[in-house]
Amino acid sequence: MVSLMETGAYLVNGTEIVPETADAAALIKSKTGLDVVKEEALKNTIAYGILKSHNTSDNMDKLRIKFDKLTSHDITFVGIIQTARASGLEKFPIPYVLTNCHNSLCAVGGTINEDDHMFGLTCAKKYGGIYVPPHQAVIHQFAREMLAGGGKMILGSDSHTRYGALGTMAMGEGGPELVKQLLNQTYDIDRPGVVGIYLTGEPMHGVGPQDVAIALIGAVFANGYVKNKVLEFVGPGVAALSADFRIGIDVMTTETTCLSSIWQTDEEIEKFYEIHGRKEDYALLTPGQVAYYDKFITIDLSAIKPMIAMPFHPSNAYTIEEVNANLTDILHEVEERAKVSFGDKIEYSLQDKIRNGKLYVDQGVIAGCAGGGFENICAAADILKGHYIGADEFTLNVYPASTPIYMELMKNGCAATLLETGAILKTAFCGPCFGAGDTPANNAFSIRHSTRNFPNREGSKIQSGQIASVALMDARSIAATAANKGYLTPATDFDGRFETYQYHFDEKIYANRVFDSKGVTDSSVEIKFGPNIKDWPAMSELPNNLVLRVVSEIHDPVTTTDELIPSGETSSYRSNPLGLAEFTLSRKDPEYVGLAKDMQKAQTALMENKDVFAAKPELKEVVETIEKEFPGARAEGIGYGSTIFAVKPGDGSAREQAASCQKVLGGWANIANEYATKRYRSNLINWGMLPLLIKEGDLPFERLDYIFLPDIRNAVEEKADVIKAYCVADGSLKAFEMTLGDLTNEERQIILDGCLINYNRV
Repeated sequence: MVSLMETGAYLVNGTEIVPETADAAALIKSKTGLDVVKEEALKNTIAYGILKSHNTSDNMDKLRIKFDKLTSHDITFVGIIQTARASGLEKFPIPYVLTNCHNSLCAVGGTINEDDHMFGLTCAKKYGGIYVPPHQAVIHQFAREMLAGGGKMILGSDSHTRYGALGTMAMGEGGPELVKQLLNQTYDIDRPGVVGIYLTGEPMHGVGPQDVAIALIGAVFANGYVKNKVLEFVGPGVAALSADFRIGIDVMTTETTCLSSIWQTDEEIEKFYEIHGRKEDYALLTPGQVAYYDKFITIDLSAIKPMIAMPFHPSNAYTIEEVNANLTDILHEVEERAKVSFGDKIEYSLQDKIRNGKLYVDQGVIAGCAGGGFENICAAADILKGHYIGADEFTLNVYPASTPIYMELMKNGCAATLLETGAILKTAFCGPCFGAGDTPANNAFSIRHSTRNFPNREGSKIQSGQIASVALMDARSIAATAANKGYLTPATDFDGRFETYQYHFDEKIYANRVFDSKGVTDSSVEIKFGPNIKDWPAMSELPNNLVLRVVSEIHDPVTTTDELIPSGETSSYRSNPLGLAEFTLSRKDPEYVGLAKDMQKAQTALMENKDVFAAKPELKEVVETIEKEFPGARAEGIGYGSTIFAVKPGDGSAREQAASCQKVLGGWANIANEYATKRYRSNLINWGMLPLLIKEGDLPFERLDYIFLPDIRNAVEEKADVIKAYCVADGSLKAFEMTLGDLTNEERQIILDGCLINYNRV
């Protein structure tokens, strides 16, 4: 089904895989007559060519990328623009699209959400951007329909920024990386490895893109096989997939922890652009005659069965057939995994979901950038035709990803088919994906064709005793389950016919409603600031020495950004840094905020030239202990703040607030064995926080201990290989070592200056 190679491999003529062995070059020469040099063959990937065309440096190993377009939604664009304005923004130098698909309900927080929307509209007018009103389209569908282009690169402030199926290399990053682009700076990374994804066969009847995606995620997430690499989809199986099917796989590649994705293109993708009135944006993309890939995966599409990602991660992959055959055991496995995240905070059991030996689910949702595509919804309608979801607990909600898709579903009759079954058809909205829509009942089990199923993504609040579960499935199997009135059913049980629906894109929908400045600025426009929109607080530069208190210690195998700063109800405060910070780690460690603020008192006193020890008396003994061994430490300058330890933080969303909330509460660092994603580590750096690394199993401190980092500023400046640190306890110092990992010169300077805002003001 999904096979991982232990070595890199060459792809010859786009069809033959030659593993990297001692005789690989000779074998390829015998087939092609070409002398193969690995360093040249790696330049023949599609990814290399696109990266090269966007690299502004003269070194392809150290990339300095400028993107063609930017895109954000309404829980990220306020903070991004505010940061850029504080750094001297005068205009958007490239097309920047502000979509409103997360806080589009305007349902909580009074006027906050619509205030943010009006901020976005006025900024689009003032700085020359594009504004997509609420309910028109989810961020990624609008980008597919209106922004993507063959060989182009797009940067988005949402982790699922993936348009590789359309020939566009897209990346999702935290807001500060978009700020850099708005200020004509670059996206600086080492050239990423490229992983070939070789597709063969074609999907069986009833299998959809989410099934392929879950199978892939299950094979590569835990082992880190594709972490921070570019996935390049090639092979004869690509031609067997429609554009929508490819898009559905592509958007989920974020959950593999890869950096980006790209696909070979063909007439099917050219047709997509033609349908959307942008045929000139199509480009034929194929790997060179002999292309080298750092790693290689083969997927036999014909062997993929309907899949389910059980709570609480997209990588918890099983076939639906397997779950139905081993129901008690698999549900028990989920319950055991839940204990890792929930501990004894809540009683969690799924055994009551077994009815008559079958798994009963309470809710189905088909939504967003993954599930809300035209073909997914049409296929669901075909399966449900003539059936009814029933009058019991089970509900089905369907969200087309854009108004043009919704319009076409109305015209071709699929909308009527779905409504007749008892399903509810709603407007474009990302809420079900991040915990702000379709929150099920307590202890309910929801199946969703959306992107994530982390804890709390369905809206439950562990601290309030509320818990629900989400499993990810394809729209087809969700429809089959709905037709079976809530009993888990694979779509391969559907023996009916899937109709062929021709999609017609109505360009007038956007032309009549979306504001497009065409890049023209209007300096006379006054930006509308609602009362919740606040500026970033002042942040100091990195001091010579640091005293940190460990205010949270997390030993889960992976910590998500949802756990660092919850989604859902907190989204209304994304434009208020201090207000949002009150929610930091609230579901994982409710004591964090109070402890961080208590430590922040010392740094605040220092910045205001007040007595640090009066503000935080406990520090007097700590500093006296330090000065026994480092007598000049205080005279040289000591900064005070907090840090957290987590084994592997940062999986999931690109949201910069996972880092910035810690920063505004006085955080100076994270300490980890590994960072789950580049996105999160970059967010830490851009907010002036030290991304410290410590060896697994080497933890010489505990929660509430103090750590002293002597001469830390000089260590950052001089690119020290080792960061010397001391645990301060019982009147003595216990030495240990950490590292910072690779940092560019610009990243080091951002940390030294205290944050990206300060860096751009210097």
